[in-house]
Amino acid sequence: MSEIRVLVNGAKGRMGSEAVQAVHEATDLELVAQTDLGDDLAATIASSGAQVVVDFTVPASAVENTTTILDSGACPVVGTTGFTSADIEGLQAKATELGRGGLIAPNFAIGAVLLMKFAQQAAKFLPDVEVIELHHDQKVDAPSGTALKTIELIRESLDRQAQEPGKDRPEETETVAGARGGEYLGIPVHSVRLPGYVAHEEVLFGGTGQILSLRHDSISRSSFMPGVVLAIRKVGSLDRLHYGLDQILDL
Repeated sequence: MSEIRVLVNGAKGRMGSEAVQAVHEATDLELVAQTDLGDDLAATIASSGAQVVVDFTVPASAVENTTTILDSGACPVVGTTGFTSADIEGLQAKATELGRGGLIAPNFAIGAVLLMKFAQQAAKFLPDVEVIELHHDQKVDAPSGTALKTIELIRESLDRQAQEPGKDRPEETETVAGARGGEYLGIPVHSVRLPGYVAHEEVLFGGTGQILSLRHDSISRSSFMPGVVLAIRKVGSLDRLHYGLDQILDL
């Protein structure tokens, strides 16, 4: 079987350099090009004959890069965060129109995907929940894409069960604005940015006389690479653009 031809965009960054190494180490993948800020992505895809483009860049360029990858005839594997729901829907419509598969994933760590699924299940029985995500101090978007995806999955469970978190709480007053964090889809979310962290998430559930804590810690960026390599191998056989690594795993 021939090797899959891979281009890594954002190759000079923290995640991009890890992806370059992971592709080099996979015997069934061939790294045909590396691009970064200022490079002509479309032209490099064309000249290299890349079949899959891995994108780890910045939120401001996420939609443009994914559009370029699709229009250039390659399949995107995108770990850049900062997409809105409308962005994802628009890109999915474009991919479907082109008959091309791909993946946008807020987190490629298998453990993080499992945490999201466990949280979705737990919400059926413990609807009062808050999400805390902790990342390195160079991460520019907050909350993280992982936290938003987790909350979206929790919200699906709550809606199916016709439950609403915090419905019995008294009206709250913040003596310091923002002390209770933000809120997404009716669920509180808190973001921490400190040096020393990589990517971490904790989902806290409260019930009568009990609490449940689910936590995942990526202590190295290498934790994301098995998921990236898995996605590279699978996207060529997909018929649409998926959102979330869980969509291509047998969970």
